[in-house]
Amino acid sequence: MDLNILFLIAAFAVGAGAWATVNAVVLRKRQKKILAEAENQGEIIKKEKLLQAKEKFLQMKAEYEKNVQERNGNLARNENRIKQKETEVNRRLEELQRKNNELSVLKENLNTQLQVVGKKQAELEKSHAQHIRQLETVAGLSADEAKAQLIESLKDEAKSEALSQIKDVVNEAKLTANKEAQKIVIETIQRTATEHAIENTVSVFNLENEEIKGRIIGREGRNIRALEALTGVEIIIDDSPDAIILSGFDPVRREIARLSLHKLVTDGRIHPARIEEVVTKTQKQIEQEIMETGKRTCIDLGILNMSNELTRMIGKMKYRSSYGQNLLQHARETANLCATMASELGLNPKIAKRAGLLHDIGKVPDNEPELPHAILGMKLAERYKESPEVCNAIGAHHDEIEMTNLISPIVQVCDAISGARPGARREVVEAYINRLNNLESLALSYPGVIKTYAIQAGRELRVIVGADKVTDDQACQLSLDLSKKIQEEMTYPGQIKITVIRETRAVNYAK
Repeated sequence: MDLNILFLIAAFAVGAGAWATVNAVVLRKRQKKILAEAENQGEIIKKEKLLQAKEKFLQMKAEYEKNVQERNGNLARNENRIKQKETEVNRRLEELQRKNNELSVLKENLNTQLQVVGKKQAELEKSHAQHIRQLETVAGLSADEAKAQLIESLKDEAKSEALSQIKDVVNEAKLTANKEAQKIVIETIQRTATEHAIENTVSVFNLENEEIKGRIIGREGRNIRALEALTGVEIIIDDSPDAIILSGFDPVRREIARLSLHKLVTDGRIHPARIEEVVTKTQKQIEQEIMETGKRTCIDLGILNMSNELTRMIGKMKYRSSYGQNLLQHARETANLCATMASELGLNPKIAKRAGLLHDIGKVPDNEPELPHAILGMKLAERYKESPEVCNAIGAHHDEIEMTNLISPIVQVCDAISGARPGARREVVEAYINRLNNLESLALSYPGVIKTYAIQAGRELRVIVGADKVTDDQACQLSLDLSKKIQEEMTYPGQIKITVIRETRAVNYAK
């Protein structure tokens, strides 16, 4: 058994060895085949790479030769340009050399001529000296003495002729000055025409029907009292059909009252709280209109770079009057007159027009110190950086200060021309307005007084006092003191009723 197994094992070993030998032979043949294929593939790749390298070399060679040709072409062109420039430089050098030769010849000729002139000049000087010596010998005077005598005689002769001409000019000026001045003034007046707007102290508010009068009066007159207290204007409701009269010397107050009434009547709601709200809004609206009026006036007159505060004061002139003449109309007319007259006299019309427009600016300040309006206007103009010529013209147009330039007398004359036109002013209205202003100012001087309104053409003075500052007894005493002081210090026709109003308001809001 064991021998059979051993025999089988030996036979299997011999078979396995033979099989391994066969496999080894097959593997060697396959290896050789793979190596042969790899060598062939390597040869093919090698040939392709060599071809690519050869093509790249040929391409680079072609590009290099192209670049070389371009460089050679550029060098050839540069050489041509250099040769041309060299030729041009040589030509210019030759021309310069030729000109230098010509200059040398001219210089030699000039030197020769200068030598000849020098010799002739020396001969002339020698001859002149001989003539002077001969003249001194004949006249018995030296040259300096003769010059002095000649100069003195010429001076005396020139003085006498100058005095004679000055005398003739002065005489001619005296004869023609008045005539020329009248001509300039007349032409200026004729070229500047304007309307004459006389201020009134009442305004008429038209109504659609009579029923609105009762609503304006309100229950127990509370609406009309609120309107009068807030605006300072007397509201007269009488038998005039479909009309209410607003009476007050201040045009701004009358305009505020008129616009407020118009808004209230249009809206339909008329009661004290609504009246106060509408009057406040109307006052702001009037302030805006004042500013717009000032700007529009400056634009119309061609005046630029005016400060906002001065522009606002110009707009306020619309609601002021001077002796019954509308102040803004008077200022515009004076400005145009000044520009015309300055042009006739050869002066700057722009400065003259500016000074003419601002000459009465002292009549409309927010606060009114005790100064003449010309001086106050000059200080306002200085504060807002106006030119010295304009400031002097404003301050000197009523001779409060000395005039320092030619614009000042022009403004003074044109102011007088504007005010002297027939029908331009009324002294009575101005005196009346001054009296009412003084009446209100007198009441405002007492402590505790908040507002004062002169109404009924100055026959009644309404004084509103603070309830927290003045008691009922003090209000009665204030009325008595005011009546005595008015009697002592003021002149007025008839009698003046002093009404002191003291009221307490409690205001809260439901949120």
